[in-house]
Amino acid sequence: MDTTNSDELKEIQNFDSDDIEKAELEEPEDQSSIVSWTKQITIRGIITSFLIGIIYSVIVMKLNLSTGLVPNLNVSAALLGFVFIRAWTMLLEKAKIVSTPFTRQENTLIQTCAVACYSTAFGGGFGSHLLGLNRKTYEQVGVDTQGNTPNTKEPGIGWMTAFLFVTYFVGLAALVPLRKMMIIDYKLTYPSGTATAVLINGFHTHKGDDMAKKQVNGFMKLFSFSFLWSFFQWFYAGGDQCGFVQFPTFGLKAWKNSFYFDFSMTYVGAGMICSHLVNFSLLLGAVLSWGIMWPLIRGLKGQWFPESLQESSMKSLNGYKVFISIALILGDGFYNFVKIVYFTATNIHASMERRNHKTVSISDNEKHQPLDDVKRDEAFVRESIPIWLACTGYILLSSISIIVIPFIFPEVKWYYVVVAYLLAPALSFCNAYGSGLTDMNMAYNYGKVALFVLAALGGKSDGIVAGLVGCGVIKSLVSTSSDLMQDFKTGHLTFTSPKSMLLTQAIGTAIGCVIAPLTFFLFYKAFDVGNPNGEYKAPYAIIYRNMAILGVEGFSALPHHCLQLCCGFFAFAVAANLVRDLNPKSIGRWVPLPMAMAVPFVVGGYFAIDMCVGSLIVYLWHILKSKEASLMVPAVASGLICGDGLWILPSSILALFKVHPPICMRFLATN
Repeated sequence: MDTTNSDELKEIQNFDSDDIEKAELEEPEDQSSIVSWTKQITIRGIITSFLIGIIYSVIVMKLNLSTGLVPNLNVSAALLGFVFIRAWTMLLEKAKIVSTPFTRQENTLIQTCAVACYSTAFGGGFGSHLLGLNRKTYEQVGVDTQGNTPNTKEPGIGWMTAFLFVTYFVGLAALVPLRKMMIIDYKLTYPSGTATAVLINGFHTHKGDDMAKKQVNGFMKLFSFSFLWSFFQWFYAGGDQCGFVQFPTFGLKAWKNSFYFDFSMTYVGAGMICSHLVNFSLLLGAVLSWGIMWPLIRGLKGQWFPESLQESSMKSLNGYKVFISIALILGDGFYNFVKIVYFTATNIHASMERRNHKTVSISDNEKHQPLDDVKRDEAFVRESIPIWLACTGYILLSSISIIVIPFIFPEVKWYYVVVAYLLAPALSFCNAYGSGLTDMNMAYNYGKVALFVLAALGGKSDGIVAGLVGCGVIKSLVSTSSDLMQDFKTGHLTFTSPKSMLLTQAIGTAIGCVIAPLTFFLFYKAFDVGNPNGEYKAPYAIIYRNMAILGVEGFSALPHHCLQLCCGFFAFAVAANLVRDLNPKSIGRWVPLPMAMAVPFVVGGYFAIDMCVGSLIVYLWHILKSKEASLMVPAVASGLICGDGLWILPSSILALFKVHPPICMRFLATN
């Protein structure tokens, strides 16, 4: 589930309104003091980005393969970049070595490069469309399932790296010529990009040092605690269903239905970043599915599905889990897709009408425009990126992709890829414009449309592979374009050169295309990825393969009575979004988010409990010490996530060398 830059799961800028206002109104650096774009990119910045990118790629891959739920980590990456560089400059000062001053531009570029790197680990499809191609997923869906043809491709570092390189770089060139129109002319807000810029600008002010010291101190304390706690837990996890991660908090019966607190600091930290509505939507989805629906459907064994079938079969209970989850996801995606397209079209039309009927001259507008905004606009357009370079880059990179992809996947015809790249610029514009207005990145929904279309065109023989690969092509291109515009907005507010932003984004993407497959294989070789009863279930791999089967076979792929349930939940997702939009201040703010509800339908409820604990911590903290909470929550949450995530590296290495935990802590009933 893509949560990056979405209004549902976006990061919360945890500052008081007064703090945000002060940071935004802080006198910016004078233009004459800003170095050229070539000097904004530094060796230490690239090294720092590389280290942060590796850490966050591991964290994101863990979240991706366990639940598919990943919070926005942009602010966390900016904070970590500030921590690393400030620690380095302090060491040099103690050694009496003069270092280059640390500027907001360098901080912005570190964040841009690191986010581009870890975004590849999440959006690359390692837990969804690419993993859905392997044999284990094919077998889990069911070798006897109608439409589930044995077209598989096992994960490999070589072809995965090549696929990422030929798809991700095309998106960097798609919207570069439109950056001035999106950022300056239309004045799109890009909330995540703005929030990151506010944080970075706050760090690099006279008052920012004190704030940063407190945040760094909080980050290091919780980072150390989280890492040591994960290390301690490892000793008791020496077997299946062992250790603190299987602690039956609410009793053994609740534990069997996935309701327990598994002491995962990653999910507690993610819960602190995500909004309360997201976390309680997850919990509601878990209670509705694992607490009510699945026990009832399990009791209908022999009536709705044959008793001889195992629960893992798509014609048994697992089919209801997967397809009802798909119905919620598609219902939510369909509504938001229509909403964003309508919103984008009406806003563009209104902008054109204002231009045609404007009565205020440009000079009058400039007189009333704040001086800070004028300076930012001048700095943003001062160093132009030639249109011919962007167009040539798009044609060249897409041509390479059209040649290479059919070699990697023979089932994908070259003309499928041509059509995708002809449509991609328009899709990228719609997604980037909608993201600028609402902070929603709809790349996954564009990818799902491509999945269904290409699966139907590919037919029974090639449809599954064509659909899954086509989904990846469109999703990566559209998502990269939107992310680049988010970064341009951050750069605009921090006086960072667009040229340096584009180059840094390209460097981060290149690093990510190499790091992401290596990180995936670290998990794939060390752990049992795809085991429905294990820690790394990779739920979206099964979901995406079943979407492709649905595109090939239609509704005949569904189990008995599943179509009626799916229609009901699809309608619920549309209705819930409609109520939230029509009455957002009263009833709407209590309506759950269908996309968030869908995740525990397949995975279970344990991580939802973890994330609700994170929400509870934030709530109590705000009641007791509101100002401190506003300042410290992002740092504390980042420390919890990074500490637990960093332990994955040594634990994976131990697993690769067959070093297992010495103790199995398991809980059994007394009778």
